[in-house]
Order: sequence, then C-alpha cells, then structure tokens
Amino acid sequence: MPLSLLVRSILPRVAAATLLLAAPSAFSQAPDQLPDPDGKPADINKPVKVFILLGQSNMLGSGHVNAKKGKAEGCLEHAVKEKKLYPFLIDDAGQWTVRKDVRNVRVMGSGTGSMRGFNNEWMTITGGNIGPEIGIGHHVGHVTDAPVMILKSCIGNRALGWDLLPPGSEGFEFTDNKGVTWIHPGYKGTPERWEKGTEPKKIRWYAGMQYDGDIARAKKVLAELDKYYPGAREYEVAGFFWWQGDRDSRSAALASRYEKNLVHLIKQLRKDFNAPNAKFVCATLGQTEKGSTDNGGKILDAMFAVDGESSKYPEFKGNVASVYTHPLSKGGSSGSHYGGNAETYMNVGEAMGRAMAELLSGKN
Repeated sequence: MPLSLLVRSILPRVAAATLLLAAPSAFSQAPDQLPDPDGKPADINKPVKVFILLGQSNMLGSGHVNAKKGKAEGCLEHAVKEKKLYPFLIDDAGQWTVRKDVRNVRVMGSGTGSMRGFNNEWMTITGGNIGPEIGIGHHVGHVTDAPVMILKSCIGNRALGWDLLPPGSEGFEFTDNKGVTWIHPGYKGTPERWEKGTEPKKIRWYAGMQYDGDIARAKKVLAELDKYYPGAREYEVAGFFWWQGDRDSRSAALASRYEKNLVHLIKQLRKDFNAPNAKFVCATLGQTEKGSTDNGGKILDAMFAVDGESSKYPEFKGNVASVYTHPLSKGGSSGSHYGGNAETYMNVGEAMGRAMAELLSGKN
C-alpha cells in the first residue's frame, strides 16, 4: 500500500503557491494541506457527485466540537483555535468556514424502520459532535469539479457479519473454543446463530436488516435530490466510505468472516446503487495495531487484503483503498468512541478523504 494512503501528519498552513492546482478534469489530485474554501457554489448544471458513508458508531461520530465538563483538550474548537490544527475550518475572523459546494446530509434509522434526518446543510461546523464526514467532505469537495453530497446513513452497534450483511451473503459454520459448532445464517436468515443440530428459533431481526434499512434510507434521500441539494437535478454515486468493525471484533466467528463479507459488501454496494465504477475507502479500527492477532487484528488484515495495492483482489486495484488509523488516533478505542476526541475523527476523516481523492484522480 502506498504511503499516501496511510498516515500523513496534520501539517501547518502552507502558502497557497505550494498547493496543487486543479487539473482540467472532473477530479484533481489531493493536496497535503487544504486551503480555506472559497465560498463559491458549485455548477448546479453538473450532476451531483454523491459519496455514501456507511458503518456503525465510528462513522456515526462522537467527536466533541466544544469543551465537555470544562475539558477543552480534544474538542474541535480547542484543536482549531488554540492548537492551530485544521486551519481550513475557520476564516480570518475566527468563524467556522462553509463549503457551498458540498452538501452534508445525515439520516438514521434502526433496521428497516422509519428515517430520521439529522443534517441537511452546507458543509460546516454546527455544534454538537462530528464524525469523519468533515475531513472527508473538505478533501473530496476540494478535488471535485462538480457539486458534492456527503450522505451518511448508519447507526451504532451493528456487525457486518449480522446486521449489515449484504444481500447474497451465504451462511457458515463456526466451531468455538469450547468445541461447540454454531450455524451463522446468510442474508435474511434468523436468528443471529444457533447450535448445529438444533432447530433455530426465529426472531424479529434478520441478517442484513440494517443493511437493507441504511441503503433504503440513502436511496430515499437521492429520490428527493432537490430537497437535499437545492436546485440539483441529477446525481452520480461516485464513492463509498466504510468505517466499521467494532461489533464484529467482539465475535471470533464474525471476525473470521470479515474479509469475505467485506469483498461482497463492496461489490453489492456498487450493484445496489448502479455504480460499478464507484470508489471505495475503508478505515481500520483506531486501537488496532499492525501485527495484532486478536479479532481486531483479523479485521485489520481483512481491510488491508481488499486494498487495491495488496494484489489479492486485482479487480480492486485503483478503486479500493484502506486507511490505517492507529497512528491517527489520539487514544481510546472504537468501543469508547475514542473518548470523544475530535482530533481522531478529523485525522481519520482527512486521511479517508485524501485516499478517495487519490482514487478519483487516478494518482494512487
């Protein structure tokens, strides 16, 4: 995997003359450091480039914008205004910048239940918490010569091997460390598992129920495009972002299946959104280091395996990238939402955004 898709430290503001200029194409190469957004709207006559963000609580985001209980360290406001990080987020007057070429949309629901809307505004900081969408949106918006929508559809505490299992996934058997063999269902199977040789007892949840709901809610947004991107008439799903794995890391069975499920997820998302050329970027769990052999290590290895530079899946070369987030995390774990540290969410979001920008430009 090229260094450009791994860790880049957060650099201080650089002179505008050192920034890469946009190429005369739909996408330009990603700079190491972003300039302030110019405040100009995109050409609404062009189709909106849609980037869909999926996963669980990592992607949902718990980075504090303001100090909590008097603790400023780790909140976004402190990072930007005191530590001078992410300078593109504030203008010369110290106000949060606004990208009028990137729409920030977030919806959520449990399973196939009703949709609740959370965000539908231009990309800016609105208070509360942030996820990786801020870093993603700024980087992708900077290199895209078209309107951009960052569309997040996810909820916390969901496993790829159960709740988010894509259509077409097959069931499997797994023998635990006590010698008991369990049956894990394929798509739409229920319950989550049952002992081999026993009769499964159906529950109201099925394998892939959260996948179905998240995808349906994303499609509902796109079906009402003008409501979420005023004036837009057409769109193209240009990419997917995936930051997930905590729930699967708590199960040896699901961790052992993660690579197979991730490969199928990539292919199924492209099929479901009729976007065969859409790029895909995933990010590892922040607490998991290279070389780990536990369940988290298996998930990290799975993500590295699907990276287009690994050569294990030649069809993913140039269109799938994996970001190693351990060096970007400021501590804590995915299970504790990284202690709400906004720098973690910004660092990971920026790295994911740069990775996508490189895939889009063909420079990876």
